[in-house]
Amino acid sequence: MTPGGGAPAPIETDPNIVTELIERGLASIAMLKGDIRTKSGSELLDFILADVQELKRNLFDPQSHQVIMAAMQATWWLNEQLQEWLGEKNAADTLTQSVPHNVTSEMGLALLDVADAIRPHPEVVDLLQHVEDDGFLDDMTKVAGGREARDAILAFLDKYGMRCVGEIDITTPRWSERPTTLVPVILGNIKNFEPGAGERRFEHGRQEAWTKEQELLERLRSLPDGKQKAEEAKRMIDRVRTFMGYREYPKYGMVSRYFVYKQALLEEAGRLVRAHVLREEEDIFYLTFQELHDVVRTNHVDDQLLFQRKDGFRSYQALTPPRVLTSDGEVVARAYRRDDVPTGALVGLPVSAGIIEGRARVIHDMAEADLEAGDILVTAYTDPSWTPVFVAITGLVTEVGGLMTHGAVIAREYGLPAVVGVEQATRRIRDR
Repeated sequence: MTPGGGAPAPIETDPNIVTELIERGLASIAMLKGDIRTKSGSELLDFILADVQELKRNLFDPQSHQVIMAAMQATWWLNEQLQEWLGEKNAADTLTQSVPHNVTSEMGLALLDVADAIRPHPEVVDLLQHVEDDGFLDDMTKVAGGREARDAILAFLDKYGMRCVGEIDITTPRWSERPTTLVPVILGNIKNFEPGAGERRFEHGRQEAWTKEQELLERLRSLPDGKQKAEEAKRMIDRVRTFMGYREYPKYGMVSRYFVYKQALLEEAGRLVRAHVLREEEDIFYLTFQELHDVVRTNHVDDQLLFQRKDGFRSYQALTPPRVLTSDGEVVARAYRRDDVPTGALVGLPVSAGIIEGRARVIHDMAEADLEAGDILVTAYTDPSWTPVFVAITGLVTEVGGLMTHGAVIAREYGLPAVVGVEQATRRIRDR
């Protein structure tokens, strides 16, 4: 199938395909966790290097790719055909709300369930309001209701604790390593929502999608050749709702694997620290994989090299990357071609339909996300780790992004109007 028409993608619209892909991915990660426990030293690094091939196999699985492309192509088809036939713009935005098997959007709703487990216990809430370090989970068991609350947070971390902002970078602290990151979001959920909000929110989105589907199909049937058009649209809607949620799973599997690697590598780094080869466990992050392999083999590290790498990293952090950069390192000049906007308007790419008005909240660090219901989030970029914040906002503006980036996909599934690619949005929009 191609946008605007053509033959459908060569895959059956079968929910079992998604279920089996997910089960295979989770089983592969479980096997990795069991196998890696027995490895150390050079054997560990050789094992990880070999397992990267399994990571690639999962990421580039042909059937997985078919599922993702089928969902994307069906989305394009619906938007183009329904606009042509009915004058309906971006119909897929509503039709993709609350699709099943989206591990990223489920994560945001799961943190609402964590808030439900904590809300009845005022001593736990008070403790969370005064958290200073990541040892707060142990402190929770000392207050009334703390054990139940702690268990709810640990259950969340067991499934989603490998995530964090910038999670492709293996060196970035995960939520399991720095659970304080989640505390402001949990407290915001306790303040802004009533019990059961997660389930209600998902069901509300599902009902909106179903209602929109019925409305569109009814309108199509009234057109010339309406029965055929409605049947074709129904096939595409089913395809989108069956397959779109899976789009988030390959990256979830990748970062899950990364975290297993990281935990094992830090254990090995701990051995090197105890042997006085390294000063800090995190020193391994300034070495290439081959360099680390040599350090493990020889029990010797080039301290001057580590110093140079750390100094270089600090200087790189001060740089502002261009919005478009090719794989050859070329910076592409760009400008929006928009003649239909008012003077002074901020221009970007619309990725989730709707009009909303609310207080702008410019946030650079999720750990400082003090949000009220109805706020519009303005930030540099979002990745899956920002999803728990999405449940509290009514709109999204980012400096970076595209139609199929994670933030755009989740915004559509949550029904949030969103504009991305707004240059210098965090500087030009004032925090209210």
